[in-house]
This record gives sequence, C-alpha cells and structure tokens, in this order.
Amino acid sequence: MIRVLFVCTGNTCRSPMAEAILKHKFASEVEVKSAGVYAIDGGAASFQAQEVLAEKGIQHNHSSAPVTKELIDWATYIFTMTKGHKNLLTSAYPSSVEKTFTLKEFADNDANGDVSDPFGGSVSMYRETYQELEKLIDKIMEKITKTEW
Repeated sequence: MIRVLFVCTGNTCRSPMAEAILKHKFASEVEVKSAGVYAIDGGAASFQAQEVLAEKGIQHNHSSAPVTKELIDWATYIFTMTKGHKNLLTSAYPSSVEKTFTLKEFADNDANGDVSDPFGGSVSMYRETYQELEKLIDKIMEKITKTEW
C-alpha cells in the first residue's frame, strides 16, 4: 500500500484539506496522513477548512500533529506545500530526500511553486486553495499509479 504524508506549517489548513481530499477520492489506493513542521498535537483543522470540506460533502476528523521520524519512515511519498517545508524536512531527516517533494514539483514539475496559504483568510480563500489542492492531487495520483502499479 502506498503511504502519502502531506506537510504544511501548522497542520490546520492546507495539509488537512489535502489529506481529506486524497482520502475522499482515493481511499482504496493509498493510506494518507498529514502533519506540520510547526504543528502542535491535537489541534482542530481551521473553521474555514472544515467549512469548505463540509461544502464538498467530505467528512474529516482532524487532529493536528507535528512531523516525527516515525511519520517520515512510514511514508512512501512526502508532499510539502512549500519549498521551505521541503528544505526543513530534508535537512532534519536526510533519509527522506528521495521521497520528499513539493506538491507542485511532483504534480507539475514546478520546483519553485508553493501552494497558496489561506491561513487567516476568508472561506472564499480556502475554497481557492481547495480547488488548487484537488487539481494537484489528481495529478500526483495519476503519476503515482503509473509508477507504482
């Protein structure tokens, strides 16, 4: 089974939405978790993220978690929301270099592209981030399934 770890900053906006989207669309094909490079244990997803997921009919029980060595070791693929997140992870966990990519790097061959951060923004901003994530996740799954199966 392929294991995907999504990583953002606080694990309350982008990575929980990415986790929920991937689980919703591809639950039979992958295991998925999310974490944050500066996350605290046990926080809820932001209200706006929960609102957008509910609008899409996606149920997601989220509890924030920091990145750990166990999560890094667990993952087949690690997708970060920004180049900064990727650099933090690969510096802290050198063994993760071969399996860590920014989401846009893997999906679009865009090594410098970051997923927009809606933190503190309106529900409308979260909807835009959701749409961006959904498109990128469809692309990564197309690539992963070609590679892995």
